[in-house]
Amino acid sequence: MVAPKTIRVLLVDDHALVRRGLSTFLLAYDDLELAGEASSGEEAVRLCTELQPDVVLMDLVMPGMNGVTATRRIAERRPHPPIIALTSFHEADLVRGALQAGAISYLLKSVTADDLAAAIRAAHAGRATLSPEATQALVQGVTSPLLRGNELTPRERDVLALMAQGLNNVEIAGRLTISRSTVKFHVSSILSKLGVTTRTEAVAQAVHHHLLS
Repeated sequence: MVAPKTIRVLLVDDHALVRRGLSTFLLAYDDLELAGEASSGEEAVRLCTELQPDVVLMDLVMPGMNGVTATRRIAERRPHPPIIALTSFHEADLVRGALQAGAISYLLKSVTADDLAAAIRAAHAGRATLSPEATQALVQGVTSPLLRGNELTPRERDVLALMAQGLNNVEIAGRLTISRSTVKFHVSSILSKLGVTTRTEAVAQAVHHHLLS
């Protein structure tokens, strides 16, 4: 029997006590491993290049280069590891900023150990996780009509439903028996019609406005 691949995690937080707690948390799971620790955004960007982690846990509020900027710098590189924003704050601007910068997930530091481990595994597989508080913050931040007079087509609703299940473009193409380029076109159209820039935001809006059956 082949052992599951170990997921190497880079911890980014300016508080040593938080990093110590997270590194101890990783020890409890056989498939998770500490790749390294960064105490600042600048160090996180550098260590991502040096250590090539599989997943990054990124604090957002730090002195110097904050987590949103660090996330953007890391996400600009190809390839780059999936980034989970892990913070104590869930204001709409911060949630939106982190997701627009390239974070795949947004969690609060009050998350349980098992839920955090599951989110790390999901991120490594390309699936997003959004805390209920972050979802609510995004929903409350919406002030304009979502569809701007446009309606999602039946096929776009199919794609959106599969996005809500955490499927990536390749998986959606296989499920709907369409090409990857067609999926990409539908995803872009969905984001445009919903007035958002990330898949996670699109799903949050769809759930709140009952766009999914």
